[in-house]
Order: sequence, then structure tokens, then C-alpha cells
Amino acid sequence: MQYDEAARAQAEEPEAGKPLILEIKGNSLDDGPGIRSVIFFKGCPLSCSWCHNPESKHAKVEIGYDRKECIGCGTCIAICPAKAISPDNAHYVDRLKCTLCFQCADACPTGALSRVGRNMSVDDIVLEVLKDKPFFDTSGGGVTFSGGEPVMFMEFLSEVLKAFKTHRVHTLLETGGFFDFEKFERLLLPYLDMIYYDIKIMDNDAHRTHTGVSNHRILENFGKLHKILASSEVTLLPRTPLIPRITDTDENIHGVAKYLQELGIKKAALMPYNPLWHDKADKIGAHNSYRDDKVMTKWMEQKQIERCRKIFNNKGIAVI
Repeated sequence: MQYDEAARAQAEEPEAGKPLILEIKGNSLDDGPGIRSVIFFKGCPLSCSWCHNPESKHAKVEIGYDRKECIGCGTCIAICPAKAISPDNAHYVDRLKCTLCFQCADACPTGALSRVGRNMSVDDIVLEVLKDKPFFDTSGGGVTFSGGEPVMFMEFLSEVLKAFKTHRVHTLLETGGFFDFEKFERLLLPYLDMIYYDIKIMDNDAHRTHTGVSNHRILENFGKLHKILASSEVTLLPRTPLIPRITDTDENIHGVAKYLQELGIKKAALMPYNPLWHDKADKIGAHNSYRDDKVMTKWMEQKQIERCRKIFNNKGIAVI
């Protein structure tokens, strides 16, 4: 069978207005209070140079290859109609040749080759997550929406949130803040219990360099949310990822802390850097300019984290 560009385009497209879901991770203790299920959306308006979930950047389906799972049987090489697979390729799969027919993934005996992203309906998502509701109820947990950027798909996310609220499930959104505020306030805010809001870089030029977008809308949206939610029961928690030489500099951390202090923020989160994203980037054949950078391929030292924490504390902001 021949797979042309039209077939490839069709394979890449999620259903209209709906996100692809990367995974639903249950039994999470790191994405909000209690035991939680985390729904990872595919697609993000930012393109952070250090993205810890690089497989979530693009909204369309991709093919993943995990070298650790490969047994070298050659089944995929023999079956690929585009001849896109070879151990001589830098990432095993030549993504320029690959038509995303996924015959290789379907035939792979170990799952080393896989689809990255799947269509799920609102009912599919709710049904899968509600299996863990007893754990939510006993631990004060719930469901967390992450990504990628779930807010890229506001109408769909609104329907999912509504469904969970009918089942009295606690809802938490992790967002980068780059969204249309009016739509957010109308479609999402009434159904959210908590918002984790990333504030990465205060200098606008540096923000553009490392994320691909201006921070003006992000900071403006945060200010509006803080004002609206100051007297509500919805928790708004600003978070700053600590990225070596990018966000963890004294200048940037002082800038973020000063911005939060001026708004009267008393609590914030700092997210220590970890290098596990490099392997994720390799799996989808993504360009990674930091792959051979010694600083960016090791875990962040505790003294670096404490330095940033102290700057926040000196501004009267508790780091949680």
C-alpha cells in the first residue's frame, strides 16, 4: 500500500477542536494535593528550549522510539513501506520519510515503537479517571490537567471539567498562562479548584528567546487572575521552573520574587531542574541543543535550589 502526503496529513490531525492525550497517569503525588490522576494534553503555544515534556509540544501525533525496549528483531524495518527505519538513522526513524502509517508500531513486539498522542472523548477521559475516585475521596486528591497546555483546547477542556464537577472531583489546572483571558474566565474558571501558573522569565526578550513568545500576556493574565481570585476559594499558585543559566539566575529570580511581592503574593513554588527530558526528546527525534551540555544533563544541586529559595523568602514569599 502506498502512503502519500494526504495520508500523512490525515494521520497527524487530531479531531477538530479536540486535543490528543499523551497519557493519563494515575496515583500521582506530585501534581497537587492528595492522590491524583494527571491528564497530559498534547500541544503548547510555547516552545521552551528546556521543555520537560518535549513530546507535548506539537498538537499532532508523532512516532516514538525507545531504544531501551528494542530487541533488534528487524520487524519494523521489513514492514515500513516508506523505508524510514534503520539503525543507521540518528533517531532510528527518519521523520522526514515517515508517513505516520504506524504499521511499525502495530507490529513491534515490545512496544519500542509507539504512537505519541491519542484521541479520547470526554466520556473516555472521565470514565478512565473515575476508577480512582475512591483514592481522591480518601486523600483529598483529584484530577490535574497538564501538558503541553490544556488551555489550547478551552471548549473541550470546559466539557471535561463540567463532567468532573458533576462527580464532585477536585480539579487542578497547570498552565503557562498564554491564553485569551475572557474565554478562560467564561469557560474554565467556574469549574476549577486550583491553578498552578508558571512564571518563567521576567525579561521579555529573554522570554521570547527561550519560549518563543512574549511574556506580556502571561503576566497580564496572572495579574487579572490574582485580583479576581483574591477573595475566592480557588487557589492560585505561581511556579517558577529552575533552569540552569536561564531561569535560575539571580537577576531572574529576584525579578520574579519582586513581581510577586508587589502583587502581595505570599506563597509560590520553585520547580528544581531535572535532566530526564533529554531521553524523551530522543524518543521523538527532536532537536536538542543541550544534549551535550554538562550542566543541562545533570540534576540540580540542592545549594542552587536553596539559593533561589532564599531570594523568595527574603521577599516575604514562602516556597512550598
